[in-house]
Amino acid sequence: MKKTLIKVLLCILGTAVILVIGLFAALITALYGGSLFYSPLVMVIAVALILFMILKVFDLVKPRLYRILALSFMGLCVLAVAGYEGNRAYHNSFAQVNEQGVNLDLYKPFGENTKAVKLEEESTLKLTENLPRLDGATALYPLYAAFAQAVYPAGEYTTYPKDGEYTTKEGYLQNNQNRGEVVCTTTVDAYRRLINGQTDIIFAARPSESQLAMAKSQGVELKLTPIGKEAFVFFVNSRNGVNGLSTAQIQDIYGGKITNWQEVGGKNDKIRAFQRPENSGSQTMLQNLMQGKNLMTPPKEDVVTGMGGIIEQTSSYRNYKNAMGYSFLFFATEMVQNNEIKLLEVDGVKPDKTTIASGTYPLATDFYAVTAGSENPNIDRFLEWIVSPQGQYLVEKTGYTAINK
Repeated sequence: MKKTLIKVLLCILGTAVILVIGLFAALITALYGGSLFYSPLVMVIAVALILFMILKVFDLVKPRLYRILALSFMGLCVLAVAGYEGNRAYHNSFAQVNEQGVNLDLYKPFGENTKAVKLEEESTLKLTENLPRLDGATALYPLYAAFAQAVYPAGEYTTYPKDGEYTTKEGYLQNNQNRGEVVCTTTVDAYRRLINGQTDIIFAARPSESQLAMAKSQGVELKLTPIGKEAFVFFVNSRNGVNGLSTAQIQDIYGGKITNWQEVGGKNDKIRAFQRPENSGSQTMLQNLMQGKNLMTPPKEDVVTGMGGIIEQTSSYRNYKNAMGYSFLFFATEMVQNNEIKLLEVDGVKPDKTTIASGTYPLATDFYAVTAGSENPNIDRFLEWIVSPQGQYLVEKTGYTAINK
């Protein structure tokens, strides 16, 4: 009886120790992004250790069977980890096409060896104070960085601000001397910041319905000034045999009616049609292209947040052999420079500057300098200069198409 009691106490103590260690290990793995696989695995291992401990302490199975069970469980754990890591490595081996893969500091105004285009002559407009605060889409940052480089005073300008860093209307950033008048937060945040009065001009595609509704709800009127033209493009893996699609076929693919490349002249392979986040410029373009037809649910992925939590969000494009995605011409060809993707013709027309200028490419679109009633006295002067010959020269030299073509 005494031996049995001691065994029970040992099991209780061992169980408590294993559970504490297991909970601690599960918490650590969750903080490092393993909550979907490693945290549950840790708890399974903890429960298994408790069971193996009970079997051992009370001699419930023969030693040979115990060893077989223990080795089998260890083998299963190793196989599970190998399978998970192998699948993750395979998934990560496919190149992404998204904003996170672009280093915008390469285009920073006045940066050393900056790729931002320069005027060949002195700018007809020079601003030294009350500089309009600029923000916008990732794909347009090289352009408005070039505008600032031509018109603004030389200095060290920050590229990636954190929300809430602005402390004055002059646009300086807290705790450092970098100027904050020329930043890039992507289309989604740029519209939000413009509507909230945190920036003066943003450079982006036409706003979405929800962005217009947000502006209306806050009593803000958005003014759109066309400053250039661009092509909304679709792309696939370079080895995909499909070279072009009709507008109707694109609508059917993103509406879920066409699901296999074989249906549009390709191989027998399921189409993996990626989408962009809601309210991004390219997602708004796709929604407009759908002409009111329902979009299918996009591929999703679980993403670890900074505090170790998990959120589900629209997957970034990965260049699988059956993948399809979309963006704007300049971003897809100049900023990403991924020779593993292929741009598709749309309705038999190839997207390039010639077909954009002529209007023959069916998905050519204007992009805009968008304002929302800021009191900055230099906004109108700056906008007038952007649509002047010098501003349009920078539009062309950056890689877009001038608005007057």
